[in-house]
Amino acid sequence: QVQLVESGGGLVQSGGSLRLSCTASCYTFSSAIMGWFRQAPGKEREFVAAIARSAGVIRYANSVKGRFTISRDNAQNTVYLQMNRLKPEDTGVYYCAARRSGVWTVSSTNDYDYWGQGTQVTVYS
Repeated sequence: QVQLVESGGGLVQSGGSLRLSCTASCYTFSSAIMGWFRQAPGKEREFVAAIARSAGVIRYANSVKGRFTISRDNAQNTVYLQMNRLKPEDTGVYYCAARRSGVWTVSSTNDYDYWGQGTQVTVYS
């Protein structure tokens, strides 16, 4: 089973930036689609961004479009989420997810086979 480990979360002032990383614990990384979700206290987990294995197909939630950038390095078994111009509304636990199938359906938690443990992102005013 693929194991995912997120890192890069932290406390940041509004308007600042963070870069999240998600690395597969195994040496092989064959997931066709990688995604990022986030969950604020008392709220459901919501879609943030997704990227296909070729890195040529990307989708963002409207709330982060223009501010966040998702990328992946298949050789390093890693997917990234560069978060710029952060807002307090971006606060939450960010989760990395992997989907084995290459079918481009990415915005639901049910679309993914594996999940990381999450990393906390807190944005203050």
